[in-house]
Amino acid sequence: MNPLPLIRAALRRHRFSALAFVLLVAAGVSLSVAVVSQERALRQGSALAAERFDLIVAPPGSRTDALLSGVFLRPGSSQLLSPALSAALLNDSRAVSVSPLAFGDSVGGAPVVGVTAALVEHLSGGLDAGRLFVGPDEAVVGAANGLQLGDKFQPSHGVHHGGARAGGSDRPDAHAVTITVVGRMKPTGSPWDRAVTMPVERVWSLHQLPTGHDPAARHLGPPFDAAYTPGIPMAVLQVSDLAAAYKLRSAYNNKESMAFFPAEALLQLYQLVGDMRQLMSLLALVTQALLLLSIMASVLILFRLLLPQFVTLRAIGAPRSYLFAFAWGFTSLLVALGVLIGLAGGYALSFGISAWLSRQTGVSLQPALGAHELLMALAILGVGLLLATLPAWHLQRLSLASAIKLH
Repeated sequence: MNPLPLIRAALRRHRFSALAFVLLVAAGVSLSVAVVSQERALRQGSALAAERFDLIVAPPGSRTDALLSGVFLRPGSSQLLSPALSAALLNDSRAVSVSPLAFGDSVGGAPVVGVTAALVEHLSGGLDAGRLFVGPDEAVVGAANGLQLGDKFQPSHGVHHGGARAGGSDRPDAHAVTITVVGRMKPTGSPWDRAVTMPVERVWSLHQLPTGHDPAARHLGPPFDAAYTPGIPMAVLQVSDLAAAYKLRSAYNNKESMAFFPAEALLQLYQLVGDMRQLMSLLALVTQALLLLSIMASVLILFRLLLPQFVTLRAIGAPRSYLFAFAWGFTSLLVALGVLIGLAGGYALSFGISAWLSRQTGVSLQPALGAHELLMALAILGVGLLLATLPAWHLQRLSLASAIKLH
């Protein structure tokens, strides 16, 4: 005998109860899937954002703070390297290029970063449009910045939130200088996609600092004159090979400065994230345990609803194996639907969380379903199918007199 027609009839008759059961399973699976996939997306996104930063040199302190400031453009420490060390670092011929980073201004809520043209070229891997800046009053914007080629703006001191606007600024704290956008970077998957990069010399001059060159000089970038170079918060070094990178890291790891690979600082962050992941995994396990208990309770409720059908089937002589197949098939179908919907819902939820985090941090996050999430869903499915056998076995073992009494 085929139990499927009877299962379809039971689903139609108790559709609202069945739907509630499916949604309960789907909610638990979605939460577990979203937690795991989002943690992995954060790791991959942050690693991609730091990929083009070969070596960072900053004042002694927290490498994590320096990483957040230099790579992720988050406000950090105001400590500076000494002017003498800054000049020696910026002119170090052992690196392919060395660019200082100068912060403190913004336009339309986007950070303005003073750099050299070589760093822009390196981070972007070639521009998407326009050209690199060659004059002090020119800028290159990130791929996601709202300013367009040819737009003019006045940078403001500090960070102000709002849409990027062309045509200057009416803010009282705007600098009395007009900058023209001449280029746009390719997407980097990092907060630099929103940034505005300008010649570091212009950023220094806007803050009444020496420009790194004799006042009579007209060139931008290296070499920098030690007599006119201010202290810098950090520098990004591009190296030719791993051996050169280790030599430079060793040379600048001392009492006056620290040098580190961004991957090293990311490992520290990952350790923190790992602790958070353990907590979130524990929460996911608790959620799954509650989910399985809810499945058991819901199955019992559903079978209470189905008891009249069981009584009728027993009364007309249906075999026990048929009753077991009907009861188990009904519950298993609901569990399977809940798991499938939960996988899709968890994937969608992870995309929503990633989109929100990307807007907040500027880091490109690409969630995806991995083996861990699929195994988790399969485990819930397997346990659910196993639990479905218990009440099904109990019901098919009931005598007709006992079933009528319960009914």
